[in-house]
Amino acid sequence: MSFLGKVRKKALQAYSRIVLPESTDERVLRATAEILKEKLARPVLIGNAERIALDAKAYEISLEGAKIVDPEKFERMDEYAHKFAEMRAKKGMTYEKAKEILTTDVNFLGAMLVKMGDADGMVSGSLSPTANVLRAGIQVIGTKPGVKTVSSVFVMELTQKQDLFGNILLFGDCSVIPRPTSEQLADIATSAAETAQSIAGINPRVALLTFSTKGSANHECVDLVKDAGAILRARKVGFRFDDELQADAAIVKSIGEIKAPLSDVSGNANVLIFPTLAAGNIGYKLVQRLAGANAYGPIIQGLASPINDLSRGCSAEDIVVLTAVTSAQACAMCGVED
Repeated sequence: MSFLGKVRKKALQAYSRIVLPESTDERVLRATAEILKEKLARPVLIGNAERIALDAKAYEISLEGAKIVDPEKFERMDEYAHKFAEMRAKKGMTYEKAKEILTTDVNFLGAMLVKMGDADGMVSGSLSPTANVLRAGIQVIGTKPGVKTVSSVFVMELTQKQDLFGNILLFGDCSVIPRPTSEQLADIATSAAETAQSIAGINPRVALLTFSTKGSANHECVDLVKDAGAILRARKVGFRFDDELQADAAIVKSIGEIKAPLSDVSGNANVLIFPTLAAGNIGYKLVQRLAGANAYGPIIQGLASPINDLSRGCSAEDIVVLTAVTSAQACAMCGVED
């Protein structure tokens, strides 16, 4: 089954409540109509109900079944504002400021809907910079227990050479942390392994990449990756991994046997952890454009509840897919399995 097939199946089973806060975007409304039609989630839109209805009529789509939260009329706004002020009190947040933010910033209100149990996840970013979406997620939702690092992965569905590399690879981090520390690399690897299992449905074999394989080069950048591996070993994580692998040693069996014959994952890795954001971002785009792989993401990891970010150049179909992914994440976080 394709990655999209797996995700849609999980989303149908979960039928999660997913906030799509940017209701002034035509793409969001068209995606909402498709999500309702396919029953991939229960969409929650933020905005003026009359305007949304007029837009839906103009686009000739049905939004019947979608919940609409109007910031100006929301009956729990005072409760939300008090809670948000309490959460951010150490940062100087007051009730008045909290209410202003929640009535004017749809990303913060959307995240609070998740925090307060009125939704299970959020997909935003078609009209908002990534930083705005992540800021709302981090400040309102926070990280999962035991996790300090918010990161991302792209699911790369290969269309060529699947016999050599398999159908699915995960690349991380590709959109959040520019220069991760060793501890952050270890966190990214751990979150990526969880995503591989819960969302992609694969058994993770994690490679921490650099430009050296098992001592072939000496540099502080290599040491950083080796230290990340040491942290994972100290944590006694429950997934297979190895550190200090070049990309070819990680994914090409014949090269892995030569460069890292004692490695548990060399030549067979399916989760690739890049040493910097630049490397990860460049890497996934090269594989997408030159090898024709389907790139799904970024899927945000490490938050206590799923908040995912869209590209501002996204299509309505991209929103549908990421909503399905977010619904599946919410399902996994609640401990619901296939």
